[in-house]
Amino acid sequence: MTARAAISVVVPVLDEERRVTELLRHLEAVLPGAERIVVDGGSRDDTCRRVEDAGGARLVRAARGRAVQLNAGAAVARGDVLLFLHADVRLPADAGEWMSRALADPGVVAGAFRTWTVADGPSRPPWAPLLHLADLRSRYTRRPYGDQGLFVRARVFHEVGGYPSQALMEDYELSRRLGRVGNVRIVPARVQVSGRRFLARPWFFTAVVNLFPVLYRLGVPPEALARLYANVR
Repeated sequence: MTARAAISVVVPVLDEERRVTELLRHLEAVLPGAERIVVDGGSRDDTCRRVEDAGGARLVRAARGRAVQLNAGAAVARGDVLLFLHADVRLPADAGEWMSRALADPGVVAGAFRTWTVADGPSRPPWAPLLHLADLRSRYTRRPYGDQGLFVRARVFHEVGGYPSQALMEDYELSRRLGRVGNVRIVPARVQVSGRRFLARPWFFTAVVNLFPVLYRLGVPPEALARLYANVR
């Protein structure tokens, strides 16, 4: 696998006009030649126009919903490897090398990065260390979440059915399915994750990071978790 020829980057967006242009430049610099697919879920701002103006990226429109958008992007991707990336995540400069190294092992079907969450804003609140609970999770879990920059062999992604059509925890469920058919490797490089949502609702997102995965593993339906998510917000 080569980073230049075989990777399709799929990014779901919704009202990301402030970030999408810089994101596309970042991807071009870190993964030159990789296919860039931006899947819009019905933005009401200038996100779509900025993608088109940037050039070099494919704009796909889909119904709102992360799983729906990611599957729509994967359906048109041409690469042998799919990299699913959130709009507020930035890759390390040597991301392509880490992906190539991980997937050189035929037993590895997918992989992801560790995370490092950063506070967006002029000041650092006293509870900012809570930001890094998810970073600890990304270091030790073998079931990566969407903010970890999940990369997967395209063939395997389609074989397991892609992202499941469920209201929440779709990334965790995909990781579980991938783990049943091969190894999922967490590489020792970190993506940088924006803490913007956490900073807006710190206690709620602390609960999401720590409680929701446990409830899901205990059998709580994703629809029930989604209702709780909406009610708490």
